[in-house]
Amino acid sequence: MYRQHPRGLYLLFVTEMWERFSYYGMRAIFVLFMVKALMFDKAYASEIYGSYTGLVYFAPLLGGYIADRYWGNRRAIVSGALLMAAGQFSMFFAATLYQQPATATPLMFGGLALLIAGNGLFKPNISSMVGQLYPAGDKRVDSAFTLFYMGINAGALLAPLVCGTLGDTGHPADFKWGFLAAGIGMLVSLALFLSFRNRYLVTPEGAAIGLPPKRHHESGEKIRHAPLTREEKDRLAVIMLLSAFVIFFWSAFEQAGASLTFFAEEQTNRQLLGWTVPASFFQSINPVVIVVCAPLFAWLWLTLGKKGLEPNSPMKMAIGLLLLAIGYLIIALGVTGLEPGVKVSMLWLISLYSIHTFGELCLSPIGLSLVVKLSPARLVSMMMGVWFLSSALANKFAGVLSGLYPEPGKPLPVFMGYTVSNLHDFFMLFVLMAGGAALVLFLLSGKLKKMMHGLG
Repeated sequence: MYRQHPRGLYLLFVTEMWERFSYYGMRAIFVLFMVKALMFDKAYASEIYGSYTGLVYFAPLLGGYIADRYWGNRRAIVSGALLMAAGQFSMFFAATLYQQPATATPLMFGGLALLIAGNGLFKPNISSMVGQLYPAGDKRVDSAFTLFYMGINAGALLAPLVCGTLGDTGHPADFKWGFLAAGIGMLVSLALFLSFRNRYLVTPEGAAIGLPPKRHHESGEKIRHAPLTREEKDRLAVIMLLSAFVIFFWSAFEQAGASLTFFAEEQTNRQLLGWTVPASFFQSINPVVIVVCAPLFAWLWLTLGKKGLEPNSPMKMAIGLLLLAIGYLIIALGVTGLEPGVKVSMLWLISLYSIHTFGELCLSPIGLSLVVKLSPARLVSMMMGVWFLSSALANKFAGVLSGLYPEPGKPLPVFMGYTVSNLHDFFMLFVLMAGGAALVLFLLSGKLKKMMHGLG
């Protein structure tokens, strides 16, 4: 399935793998650091978490514009990597000085700002470069994004294990080692990209990709692009509409970094052969399942396509939303009647994360590939930023929803008239939200397929 891909794909694979190691390593211990070391309450920690992850995915809109208009992909990626490395080391110093909140807190927020700005330059540009390695209409693009997505999740798999082992030890002083490992991972990503970019990041004809855009002809006359055609406008509209549905997916999926971490920490029996599994380790379930199952999903779509049965891209994404709702329904049933302080089997969380990952495989790599296929070449990085903007809104919303996590002795949270009395009510909120979005997208998928004019 992955034969005859250009070597540049594998460079982007490992560059993104180490960048994701950095991001997910920090994320695995972030809320725990705020609650256990800086002594923030859960609602405030969830608000910060949601704002941070939301801005992480908002910044690519600006980063994509800068690359498309001025810098090109390569310069944006290098600049972003340097900023993110600086951000991780700022988090390291914040954790080192955690007993001095007046110093540690500004260092933490400064580190978050650097990580946000760096991710904005890095994220949309490395994703859009994948598509540039192939000629227009190449059937290998979906397969390439599946492989690239495995790189993302290989990093996400290693990150909680390494950074969680080093930082989530039960001793607040150890969080700094988790952040330090994340910073080193970012430097590895940068070093690999700088070492091999000129050799491997080329078109099939050997021309370099990711360079600053040409703004003038050789004659000196400014380049003027033709107006968008009707078909191009329809395809861009599909990206916009699907981006709206993605908000419902990621706002529920990203509970992994906040409310589901609280659930793992407090109400999951984490004893395994006499060892207490760190709460942060559960975030590795998702990338494990992706690395194992992504080739199976790619094979499934290929097999169905040969038989004329492959669902269109919007239909696949609707299936992803439905699987997300099913995952929350299962754990909602598992915690029905659960008293505070009573712990449940790890199998409930393992089941939820596994089903959610199946949903992710139906939605996320399909969406990345779709943005590349539907966007005019001159707008690919910016539209990738628009795609990540939906994740920005979703992550901010995820923080708001995580703040509804019920705690004994505190007022019952209320969301749009819906009272969260217990964990069952909390998880059912996501069942209703994701299930409703899935139903609407199923109904719209036929119309969206027509608007893609044969490219989806």
